Amino acid sequence: MKLAGRRLIAAMCLGQVANLLPHVTLPAVMALHLIPAWGLTATQAGIMASGYLLGYMVAVPVLTTLTDRVDARSVLLGGSLASGAATVAFGLFADGLVSAFLLWGLAGLGFAGAYMPGLRALTDRLDSTDSSRAVTLFTGSFSLGVGLSFLASQVIADLWGWRAAFAITGAAPLIMVVVALLLDRRPPSPRKGKLLDFGSVLRNRPAMGYVLGYGVHCFELYGFRTWIVAFWAYIILLNDGDAIVGPIAVSVAVTLIALPASVMGNEAAIRFGRHRAISFVMVASAATALTIASGVSLPPMILLVLLTLYAFTLPADSGALTAGMLASADPAQRGATMAVHSMVGFALAAAGSFAVGIAVDLGGGPASMEGWRLAFGVMAAAIVLGPLLLAWSRRGSTAG
Repeated sequence: MKLAGRRLIAAMCLGQVANLLPHVTLPAVMALHLIPAWGLTATQAGIMASGYLLGYMVAVPVLTTLTDRVDARSVLLGGSLASGAATVAFGLFADGLVSAFLLWGLAGLGFAGAYMPGLRALTDRLDSTDSSRAVTLFTGSFSLGVGLSFLASQVIADLWGWRAAFAITGAAPLIMVVVALLLDRRPPSPRKGKLLDFGSVLRNRPAMGYVLGYGVHCFELYGFRTWIVAFWAYIILLNDGDAIVGPIAVSVAVTLIALPASVMGNEAAIRFGRHRAISFVMVASAATALTIASGVSLPPMILLVLLTLYAFTLPADSGALTAGMLASADPAQRGATMAVHSMVGFALAAAGSFAVGIAVDLGGGPASMEGWRLAFGVMAAAIVLGPLLLAWSRRGSTAG
């Protein structure tokens, strides 16, 4: 049986969700399990969590650019297997900051062969007319997978311990392996020359505007996702245990909102213009983050409303940024452009996880109100750069 059309999109989105089940296992169990067990500071925990993103950043230039020369299906297969195996290994062998950082980095390295190569494997098998919404559905399913990762990781850790959370979620990428095996084979590209030649990509100003915008988006998004469980644990402590819902419910809910937010953001970009829609979302996101920063002491119900709004603005630019990058890329260098896009995004995602941890420590630690105010201020400062980067990319071009 081969996959085509809507079945192809549905199967790839399912596989994407499965590949993402291990994605935030570490941030999900970090605050309540790993930090106390290993005596970590917030800065050390931020370094540990950034290992995944750094591993991704190191590998993605090679693995995604490779899809300009070989069928992306092959890279997707290997990346999915490697990501799952490294996550299982974390559950079996991690015993402190150094081993956790290295093993989590290997999991990120594997995921570098699964995410953008998966997107390439999908778009290579679709007509151009189907590609914008398919890209948005695929990138939107990212957030669905992350939400389920938060849920499964915390529930499993509470029932059977954090090691079981890594071992069980690490088996999920096998679903994408099956999906990849069902894809039709595509002949390798005849393109020659240096594999890691990104000069023309970096000179493509319209595409680089979306790439850099995606970078600050990832800084904000992963700063939030890495620390949302710890933040809500603080809110529970601040309110003597009366915070309406627990960290599991909050982390899952604010992540699942991302799927409709990304789809709606891309539809707005199609209707009103990508730059205009993306800039509006980024400014709204910065304003919401600053509101949360100034209102950490507000009642939990009001904070939940603000977090819900923030959970909508955070990912609403994601699909439009990625679709804009693909539309602006030279078709002969689509894989290389995707590599730069993903490398910049995950490099700044790692920086976001780390920077928010530093901000929390500078403000007095995870039990300090000032620490969380600084954390949300850092996220706001990053995303407000996005509209400036998009405006720069339009100079001398007609890209919209």
